Amino acid sequence: MESDVAHLSLAHQAWAWFEVNKKPAIVGAVVILFAGAAVSFYFYQRGETEQAAAEALSAAAVPQMGGARIGADPAAAYLKVASEYAGTSAAGRALLLGAGGLFTEGKYTEAKAQFDRFTREYANSPLTGEALLGSAACLDAMGNTNQAVMAYGNLVRQHPGENVVSQARFALGRLYEAQNDPDKARTEFEEVARANPYGSLGSEAGMRVEELNLKYPKLVPLGPTPTNAPMTIEKQ
Repeated sequence: MESDVAHLSLAHQAWAWFEVNKKPAIVGAVVILFAGAAVSFYFYQRGETEQAAAEALSAAAVPQMGGARIGADPAAAYLKVASEYAGTSAAGRALLLGAGGLFTEGKYTEAKAQFDRFTREYANSPLTGEALLGSAACLDAMGNTNQAVMAYGNLVRQHPGENVVSQARFALGRLYEAQNDPDKARTEFEEVARANPYGSLGSEAGMRVEELNLKYPKLVPLGPTPTNAPMTIEKQ
């Protein structure tokens, strides 16, 4: 009975507070209601935007199926999607595809600008490694060897978990070999072969190691010197 009285008392107190503060309470409730509606609308609109971006990306990709080159320039079509739906996951993929298209067309400076744009605008994307590799490849293709070596090296050191690290290491090995630094080249190729023992890239890296071993015999490590070999005592 006492608990019922206490509960009733609290209810009366709450109602009394509401009567005194009726206007602020109603305003607060309305604000909360509209805030909730705004959040719901944001996520709804975000979902709608993502869907529209995905559809636009698919539409841009269809003409390229099977190597067809219908309509507008493919890189331009992808970059249009990237700009119109900036911030969406589909726009990020479109940006990478557009940059790749520019690279294929030999427009390395423009391609690098788009790869770098991706790393700025989608820094937390799981595709960041792809963009970093693309940017380094542009430097490589432009003949900026020292910058390319630095870019590939940064990718390997700063993003060791990226699935494109082997490609970056292979490129480093190729550049080191061109710079007449077979020791560093061999190290990179060995890492690629070790990481991809059954893949085509690993097989190619293994062949490069063998070629370097033949060309530079001094690179081949000597076998370990036995230190615990049993002693042989000659009989008199």
